[in-house]
Amino acid sequence: MSEALLEVHDLKKYFPIRGGVFQRTVGHVKAVDGVSFSIKKGEAFGLVGESGCGKSTIGRTILRLNEKTSGQVIYNGTDIHTLNKTDMRKLRPEMQIVFQDPYSSLNPRINVGQAVGEALLAHGLCTKAELRDRISEIFNICGLAPYHINRFPHEFSGGQRQRIGIARALIMNPQFIVADEPVSALDVSIQAQIINLLGDLQESRDLTYLFISHDLSVVEHLCNRIGVMYLGSMVEMASRDELFKNPLHPYTKALLSAVPVPDPTLKRERIVLQGDIPSPAKPPVGCKFHTRCPIATEICKQQVPEYREVGSNHFVACHLV
Repeated sequence: MSEALLEVHDLKKYFPIRGGVFQRTVGHVKAVDGVSFSIKKGEAFGLVGESGCGKSTIGRTILRLNEKTSGQVIYNGTDIHTLNKTDMRKLRPEMQIVFQDPYSSLNPRINVGQAVGEALLAHGLCTKAELRDRISEIFNICGLAPYHINRFPHEFSGGQRQRIGIARALIMNPQFIVADEPVSALDVSIQAQIINLLGDLQESRDLTYLFISHDLSVVEHLCNRIGVMYLGSMVEMASRDELFKNPLHPYTKALLSAVPVPDPTLKRERIVLQGDIPSPAKPPVGCKFHTRCPIATEICKQQVPEYREVGSNHFVACHLV
């Protein structure tokens, strides 16, 4: 693997809360609060955490579907949030997204062939005469039949729709794909097929993934490195093997304890976190996790833990590690 294709430095994305007669800004939801990581070319980087921790917002802000509040997103040496509309449009084919819900991301009024091919025409990457062949080729790669081209989204199952979503991202021949919980809405048997398809595509096309999920067993299968998010911040980051073998942050340990074990004779001790996730509009003082942490001490309630390297490429933000 070569040097980083994508670098994220101290990225913040705050959404304003408006109130009163004049709809003034009365506060902010700190969806992403100072996150940093990098992804090497050809790598699959997993981002995990509970719903509402800011994973999807990171993916969308990296692709500039959301504008950042502060920080940097550097793709292939270019800070993409400094690009004007024309330059950003030129970069779009290289950076694609597979959405969580394949049904709501497809237009019900146009057939799937048009949905997959429209971006090629819009970016001038092929002629109308070549379009059908290009779509048939990508459908074949994604496990769909050429006769599917003229059908509409409601005529497909959930797994087939997600294959269409992957085909739509892939037809632009991208280098980098954000996969935003691409299997969470699917049956378990179909999940395995889609994960295997993404793995095969990564090898055959040398793709780089940011894979967002709340399911650690899915991330373990596909990703080289994993970052764990809690309430807008990164609390731990390590290689896949290191994270599963030696989790250091109490939150990571709790997440891993919830992963089912395939062997029925083995029992994993379940760590059940107490209380609810605090609001990202009013995160707790000190360590954000201290309100639910089973081992929190006085310093955790007062001081924000430093996010630091504790082993070889193993980063953690915890006073007690």
